[in-house]
Amino acid sequence: MALPQVTGRYAGRRRTNFIATALSIGAAGFGLTWLLLILTVLVVKGVGGLTLAVFTEMTPPPGGAGGLLNAIVGSLILTTFAVLLGTPLGVLAGTYMAEYGRYAKLTMVVRFINDILLSAPSIVVGLFVYEIMVATMGHFSAWAGAVALAMIVIPVVVRTTEDMLLLVPNTLREASSALGLPRWIVIRDVAYRAARAGMITGVLLAVARITGETAPLLFTALNNQFFSWNLNAPMASLPVVIFQFALSPYEDWQQLAWTGALLITVTVLALSILARSLASKKVPL
Repeated sequence: MALPQVTGRYAGRRRTNFIATALSIGAAGFGLTWLLLILTVLVVKGVGGLTLAVFTEMTPPPGGAGGLLNAIVGSLILTTFAVLLGTPLGVLAGTYMAEYGRYAKLTMVVRFINDILLSAPSIVVGLFVYEIMVATMGHFSAWAGAVALAMIVIPVVVRTTEDMLLLVPNTLREASSALGLPRWIVIRDVAYRAARAGMITGVLLAVARITGETAPLLFTALNNQFFSWNLNAPMASLPVVIFQFALSPYEDWQQLAWTGALLITVTVLALSILARSLASKKVPL
């Protein structure tokens, strides 16, 4: 009598497993289908406007010929300064949490706040920077946009730096300390070197995160139809130009919006692939 019960129970588990597997595959297929449709539409509409003028001419007035040069350069400037501002702070905070204050109460507080910042809407960050910088200075500026993007970079870098350093075996630190090396040298030459690939991956993921951010820039850097190197004035950026051109009734602006969206998608895809390849690469000590 025991054998039929066992057989029946086994058949029920197999049936449950089959249903769960089928639902999982169906959900994954459903999501991938919509992603494929979005990418297909983006490529079809974006490639049509991908010409040399996109990279060599400024954003045009309605009905005129032009490109996205000022927006592309503006995005590069804002992203570069955001990474330069946010990465050192994120690395230092993550280093303290993993190396110096691993069991401190301050670390628990910082980790909790960092998790909140990771999930905070970017528009909230933009409003905060608008209040403390734009309203105080009396005008929009690229500096305010870079600070807003840096505040999005910091929590990503903090989390990845802490996680990567925690993965470094303590035996490596103990062996280095046994040789008489100061702790900061152990962290710099041993811990950082072992966690280097993961830390660089975190920075790349942060760059991919801020590449398409629009809301913070609407409240900080705003936009500029002309080419400008002045960081104390409004500056054009690709996400904001896409937002404005996509909502316009002009077909030439809408075409540039599709082309700009394709450029951002390709950039984020390239950064994601590079981050994946670095994450799977083992760095020799």
